[in-house]
Amino acid sequence: MLTADLLERTAPLYERVRTVIPAMEWPVFAEDIDAILALKKQRNAVILAHNYMTPEIFHCVADIVGDSLALAREATKVDADVIVLAGVHFMAETAKMLNPQKKVLIPDSRAGCSLAESITAADVRLMREKHPGVPIVTYVNSTAAVKAESDICCTSGNALKIVESLGVDTVIMLPDEYLAKNIAAQTKVKVLTWAGHCEVHERFTAADVRTLRAENPGVIVLAHPECPPEVVAEADYAGSTADMSAFVGREQPAKVVLLTECSMADNVCVNHPKVSFVRPCNLCPHMKRITLPKIRHALETMTEEVTIDPVLMERARRSVERMLEVK
Repeated sequence: MLTADLLERTAPLYERVRTVIPAMEWPVFAEDIDAILALKKQRNAVILAHNYMTPEIFHCVADIVGDSLALAREATKVDADVIVLAGVHFMAETAKMLNPQKKVLIPDSRAGCSLAESITAADVRLMREKHPGVPIVTYVNSTAAVKAESDICCTSGNALKIVESLGVDTVIMLPDEYLAKNIAAQTKVKVLTWAGHCEVHERFTAADVRTLRAENPGVIVLAHPECPPEVVAEADYAGSTADMSAFVGREQPAKVVLLTECSMADNVCVNHPKVSFVRPCNLCPHMKRITLPKIRHALETMTEEVTIDPVLMERARRSVERMLEVK
């Protein structure tokens, strides 16, 4: 129940997000946020939130935030009985692999990923048969079953380092075709690709970049490497969501555009009030399935729990751990 006392308790949290959440909307969020904070203590739970979560989740209830690599690394250090993954299903699977004894919850199991759905374990086996002896580097945006058939995982933040760490002249990189092609442009290693795409990033075009520049003179364009290569070529900088956030913090551009999921700009701008953000909005429908009410419900009911077949999990975990071993 919304009371004056509850609004007073949550006021410091609102101060974090007042530049991106109108004051009239805060009462809609305050009750769920207050309940979630209490439930975390009661359940000895932590919330891991991806950079694409909305600001009321990212800045107000999350304990650990970041890109896929950061969440994978931090998942190994969590001191809690329960992990709630505010992101998509493959991220929750990865958290479970790295914390097999902990209860891992995802607030909505329908929060999927177009990349993860673009390839199956059988597809990976066929690629291995077609290219015997060629190591398979699989993007973490994939199911546990696909990871289990792979040699090592990567994220958009460490893909180049992973590819070059293998010491071979050819690798298979799955499932994101554009990420693989963007990495291939930076290395002498031959990269064989799969035709998987992110439904958010594939919508950006080189023409979009030129239009953004024409309409916003002086804007600095940052692109996620899941964007098509021609978009990356038009950008000033390409990197993972963590890299883009670090770029803004380091360079403090007067005006910037982030070619990635919408909520990223909202979350980054909170900490950089002097930077003007241009916001072309491509929403991820899967990420947006995760909401405050669903996080609250997950902690109240301890659902939906992520489970993985133990044999499959052991095989999949090896590919993730190999990635984490590469410094």
